Amino acid sequence: MKFIISGGGTGGHIFPAVAIANEIRRRQSDAEILFVGANGRMEMTRVPEAGYKIVGLDITGLQRRLTPQNILFPVRVFRSVRKAGKLIQEFRPDAVVGVGGYASAPVLLAATSRGIPSLIQEQNSYAGLVNKLLARRVNKICVAYEGMEKFFPADKLVLTGNPVRTEIAQGSRAEALQFFNLDPGKKTLLVIGGSLGARTLNVATAAALPRLRDAGVQLLWQTGKIYFPEAQQQAAPYATDHLQALEFIRRMDLAYAVADVVISRAGALSVSELCLTGRASVLVPSPNVAEDHQTKNALALVGKGAAVLITDEHAPTRLYDEALRLLADPGRQQQLSERVRELARPNATTTIVDELFSLLKNTKA
Repeated sequence: MKFIISGGGTGGHIFPAVAIANEIRRRQSDAEILFVGANGRMEMTRVPEAGYKIVGLDITGLQRRLTPQNILFPVRVFRSVRKAGKLIQEFRPDAVVGVGGYASAPVLLAATSRGIPSLIQEQNSYAGLVNKLLARRVNKICVAYEGMEKFFPADKLVLTGNPVRTEIAQGSRAEALQFFNLDPGKKTLLVIGGSLGARTLNVATAAALPRLRDAGVQLLWQTGKIYFPEAQQQAAPYATDHLQALEFIRRMDLAYAVADVVISRAGALSVSELCLTGRASVLVPSPNVAEDHQTKNALALVGKGAAVLITDEHAPTRLYDEALRLLADPGRQQQLSERVRELARPNATTTIVDELFSLLKNTKA
């Protein structure tokens, strides 16, 4: 069987897409899977690293101000839809999966216009624009949060959770201590600002390095590519105190295994990973996302007593007060850990692929 998986832009779209592809392959080892992404975006490197072929479309999102990109937007959409149609004609997929992001729109438009079974997966508690526009055209919509009928046709919805690599929760603390060269006698703080990094978290963390040293706390700080050179310089004087700046953490299973507390943005993938790993966390939602959906993601946890929320505006002054207070309170860490585990959906990936295969079976019947 043949499948196209389209979308991307951030790790929050890409890693769920790869998880779905891996589950398809696990069930059907000879399945042909083609990814379609946006040229110049991170999926064009991350997907091949995961072992899959990807084709790029020359598509970008609309900017919030008048730019040359916006003037060219209709032309790029037309070209991308035409190229997507040609790809579908040549590859002849049995089904198409969209995970959100620019590239999924042309592919799903081309697929649904040809009657090809299609499924979209919405990671956030506030639906993305592309998925909202495509909802009435596709056959199934897999979502991670309750109440999504306010965005999508209720009869197409399936509550599945977000696809997360199950191995993310299977890391060994002993291996992690060795892998990151950490002190087993110290508390460990993990800071992750998403796959692209987060300026607010990086600025606050750099300023807090002396406090962390004085508190005897060690640090794994994922900075993102853009911020890494400066962060590396800022952390260099604290190397012997086990305060580390890292551009990207590939072994997130080990990072979660060794972390006592996590500071994180509230992207859908990060929230799902925190639920699965059961880590106490301080969430700082990004204000630079559509419809402030990260705040809505974070509130879904905070409302259940499963995380602490600090706004981006207050992060420079309050973030590390809260993080250090939480690190010094094992009882509160345990409480947050227990509550967040209750929200985990460890079978999300298998449920989504169940829906995909069921869709194929019903279509052929």
